[in-house]
Amino acid sequence: MKRLYFIIIGLIISCTVFGQNSAGIEFDTKKHNFGRFKEEAGPQTHKFTFSNTGSSPLIINKVVASCGCTTPEWTKHPIEPGAEGFVAVTYNPRNRPNRFKKTVTVYTNTQPAVHVLVIEGDVIPRELSVEELYRFKAGDVRFKSNHLAFTNIERGKKKIKVMEFINTSDKPAAVDFERVPAHIDIKTKPATLEPGEKGTIQGTYDASKKDDWGYSNDLLRVVVNGETLKNTYFVVSANLVEDFSSWSKEELENAPVFDLESTRYDFGEIKQREKADIEFKFRNSGKSDLIIRKVRSSCGCTSVTPSNTTIEPGESSTIKAVFSAGARKGKQHKVITVITNDPEKSQVSLVVSGTVLVN
Repeated sequence: MKRLYFIIIGLIISCTVFGQNSAGIEFDTKKHNFGRFKEEAGPQTHKFTFSNTGSSPLIINKVVASCGCTTPEWTKHPIEPGAEGFVAVTYNPRNRPNRFKKTVTVYTNTQPAVHVLVIEGDVIPRELSVEELYRFKAGDVRFKSNHLAFTNIERGKKKIKVMEFINTSDKPAAVDFERVPAHIDIKTKPATLEPGEKGTIQGTYDASKKDDWGYSNDLLRVVVNGETLKNTYFVVSANLVEDFSSWSKEELENAPVFDLESTRYDFGEIKQREKADIEFKFRNSGKSDLIIRKVRSSCGCTSVTPSNTTIEPGESSTIKAVFSAGARKGKQHKVITVITNDPEKSQVSLVVSGTVLVN
């Protein structure tokens, strides 16, 4: 009993001594609002001041900002009892319009050791330049982008997309395109732009004229005032999908089911210039024929071959692939896309991974 008594007394004395010989920190405020300011005003800084309310020197071990847009500076030397220090926080609004709220975490030798400071505000967007609004330069004209993306288009249907462009030269500019396939119709309005004038490109994608499934893209050559521009391409892409919306309840109940054992395959470790055999097993657990419409790999290093493209109900099959390491090294992640007539799994991504060791 006496021993327990002395242990308790010792702990009380230790805590008292520690409390009397520790640093303390007190901020004037832990939150600052910059209010509304223009983006072109540039970086904004607020200095949070604090004092050491303890009896030992105060040390800031580190300060960590919640994102790269916020930069902290702070008092690096020990702050004596009763003295003051600071943590200055700078926010860069460049290309970050509208409201923001960021934190800065301060780590010290006090108890508690972690202190969170908050800055917030509202950035008024600056007016973007022509080069920023129209990023793709093609001779004397600039486009919003060099990519007209139609995203999903159901087989047999059409879709229209529009994009702005501008003539940045001091002379009229007529824009046209070469290598336009039959399933794409593309025209500019107006046909000729006056200096400084804006216009639109209207593209029509006719999926009924494209005998393909899944993601597809076409590279068009840009022609300005009759001159075909070298190394200047306009990309038109679409993801051709099957329309299951018209299927009846009975058709859906009797649909095929693409039932995979796994959607991931790890081939382990192989050496450079070696090959890895890959196999994905699956079964048609539906009530009608499962059709493998298309199989595509994410790179030429992986060749894919389905054992058969029509699988009857209850039948099992495989999708085989070969990964060629070549001169690659380190971790590898490749994707195989399988397109089927399963309404629930019309597009499935199979992931192949592994490690290529350097010889």
